[in-house]
Amino acid sequence: MAPPSLPEYNPYELQTVEDANARASDPSPYFGNFQVDERDKKTPDEWIRRNPVLLRLTGRHPFNCEAPLEELIEKGWITPTDLHYVRNHGAVPKLEWAKHRLHVGGLVSSPQTFTMSDLAALPSATFPVLLVCAGNRRKEQNMTRQTIGFSWGPSGLSNSIWKGVLLRDLLLRCGAPDPLGIVEDGVIMPKWVIFQGAEDLPKGKYGTSIAYDVAMDPRCDLLVAYEQNGEPLAPDHGFPVRIVIPGHIGGRMVKWLARIIVSTEEDSSHYHFHDNRVLPPNVDAQIATAEGWWYKPEYIINELGINSVITSPTHDELVPITIDSGYKFRGYAYTGGGRAITRVEVSFNHGERWELAKQLPYPVEHIRRGKYWSWFWWELDVKDVRDLCGCTQVWVRAWEGQNTQPERLTWNVMGMMNNCYFRLHVHVEKTARGISLCFQQPAPVVGDGWMIKPPEDQQAAAKPIIKKDEIKELRVFSMSDVEKHSSEEDCWIVVNGSVYDCTKFLDDHPGGPESIVISAGTDCTEEFNAIHSSKAHDMLKDYLIGTIAKPPSAAIPASTKPVAPIEELVALNPRIYAPFKLIEKQKLSHDTRLFRFALPSPDHRLGLPPGKHMYISAQVNGKLVIRGYTPVSTDEEKGFFDLVVKIYLPNRHPSFPEGGVLTPWLDALPIGAEIKAKGPLGSIVYLGQGTFTLPKHKQPKSVQRISLIAGGTGITPCYQILRAVLSDQSTTAQNIRIWLLYACRTDRDILLLQEINELAEKWKGRVRVWYTLSGACPNGWMYGTGRVNKDMVAERCAPGGDGSLALACGPDGMVNGVMECLGEAGYAEDSRFAF
Repeated sequence: MAPPSLPEYNPYELQTVEDANARASDPSPYFGNFQVDERDKKTPDEWIRRNPVLLRLTGRHPFNCEAPLEELIEKGWITPTDLHYVRNHGAVPKLEWAKHRLHVGGLVSSPQTFTMSDLAALPSATFPVLLVCAGNRRKEQNMTRQTIGFSWGPSGLSNSIWKGVLLRDLLLRCGAPDPLGIVEDGVIMPKWVIFQGAEDLPKGKYGTSIAYDVAMDPRCDLLVAYEQNGEPLAPDHGFPVRIVIPGHIGGRMVKWLARIIVSTEEDSSHYHFHDNRVLPPNVDAQIATAEGWWYKPEYIINELGINSVITSPTHDELVPITIDSGYKFRGYAYTGGGRAITRVEVSFNHGERWELAKQLPYPVEHIRRGKYWSWFWWELDVKDVRDLCGCTQVWVRAWEGQNTQPERLTWNVMGMMNNCYFRLHVHVEKTARGISLCFQQPAPVVGDGWMIKPPEDQQAAAKPIIKKDEIKELRVFSMSDVEKHSSEEDCWIVVNGSVYDCTKFLDDHPGGPESIVISAGTDCTEEFNAIHSSKAHDMLKDYLIGTIAKPPSAAIPASTKPVAPIEELVALNPRIYAPFKLIEKQKLSHDTRLFRFALPSPDHRLGLPPGKHMYISAQVNGKLVIRGYTPVSTDEEKGFFDLVVKIYLPNRHPSFPEGGVLTPWLDALPIGAEIKAKGPLGSIVYLGQGTFTLPKHKQPKSVQRISLIAGGTGITPCYQILRAVLSDQSTTAQNIRIWLLYACRTDRDILLLQEINELAEKWKGRVRVWYTLSGACPNGWMYGTGRVNKDMVAERCAPGGDGSLALACGPDGMVNGVMECLGEAGYAEDSRFAF
């Protein structure tokens, strides 16, 4: 039976704005129905009320954010003010409508200073404009090589209805010469219009400039705006007045506008020259400063470029492979200068064939003098999801006339204007409900996308498996060749510079085909060397088909030092193993040590949010060893981090008779020696205010009850979550109750016993702790015995259901059993996870 017909989907239908022209005589800034966020308290912005779902990109302050991509799109073609992206360089100035003044001067015959009431009384224009940060999609650049900018996802854009006075009309009112009219002899024709804001920043006022011909062109619609979506501007968006320059990057649209100067010279402020530039890929920040690249006019950004993004499927979305089921791919596209997007194309086979997507109708009433100032939305129907079973990537590109997006990313030091093809990765995933396709976005703001590459220093250091004389006659492939073979039916991998076709070996792999398919089409040298024996290396020879032309990332050599956004000092880098020096070692028990490692400076923090972990890498007996660890120090502590490690020596532990590999090496590490670590890794993060980012959840999840189940050394991530939630002073977090179930072999194996008990005592009404021992118990033992089982989970964990979350960490066998017990205790699949 055919599904019932649905009404035509029209995201361009404008939201109702009651009496958009109504305006109070002395309006206040728009805040929406929100409270002051806990994260803004004790900052200069604690007077501003913001939507808590916004994804913060630079910590608490200054406030820079974008909306979750799914929510941005769900709200429709017009972006609600409270979901509009924000780019602030410092504190938001607290301005008043009645007191604010806008001065217009320079090369005008009648300089004037306007009150806000003066501006509001002038003839106005109202129309939608898409604002886009030049850093939109910058995180993809940072995943290739760290830029000097913080990471934006694909939601650094918003489309609002703006109202104000056209800049051309305002300048003509002040006696500016009209380049379209007759200019009298002796009149100096300006070249620039300078805009300056009211905020005070470390490098002076924020200012920039635009060409005078653009400012005075009636087709360019520059707007001195004082309303957004029918309301006075919000503080974050420039209350009481800002400039809006359609078709240009957001960095030219000065907020809290205080001065407009007509001049023969461009603006000279720090921010005009040291922001919003696309420099050549060989120019880093040091070269740019030493050689004056910041001041070269050919690298400034003004108009937007062509760009497109796939918004559905969302990141980690599972699409079941069922009979007669279809799927609608959706996304947005935009370009600059008021030009139209003429077509959008999607490829399911690495660009060999492109499907023409359907562009949703652009509202005719908002086309101004042939100009398109907003975004374009598109969709593409796949009639049968089963047709995508061999698909490993989905690409999208947009066209403006005969121009389109570049296929590959070109790195630049500021990470600006990234507009290469937007790619989803696709893999098959088995769930309790059957087989599904899992779609991964490249670099979402929250969590890890598919763009996490192995470190280059490990690639360079790896020894070749095959001798040179054995491979001289083999074919040479590029990485783009290898990437085309990334499915279960056609599976190639790169290890130590050699290319292998593993397709015939998949069914024979001891870990199952998924363990190899997940790395298909990539260079997996680091992971392969770290977990495979010499026998496995020898077996690879049977599948050798060629060599790689050059190291996968050689075109853009990555820095080996951890680089963070310029606003803060963070030591960890998720792509690069960075060195950390051992500065202190304490013996906590017969087999437990505390290791303290120094960060690059006393002002650095590690950069590991609660719930995330990091990898430690070491060469032990000539072999690369990689293990995951969670520190016991907090991310607020600066200058160092602490690891509590259980040392597995030979013949000491029945489960590990040969002892460990990395832990004895750590135990023997002398003061002053270094380890290498990278991170943060993992998809579980405590965000604060009782919310988590979790797998299978497109939006942050709020919880009221948390069950933490740990086995042995798996206590460390559980301890981090326990401490983070209890130390969170928000009202929401203070109402959360936590159950900790900790399983060990003997009481001597319990790590962090004193710290856990102190927290349990301090927060007696909120925390319940239960220990269980699988081995011999000491006299007077008052807790549980035996391994974690169904009855223990039911009795010692929070009840399942809405508002409950269970997190577990420990040996694989234990965690698998715990997940089953949690399912029987009422925890749905999307509320129980392993670290």
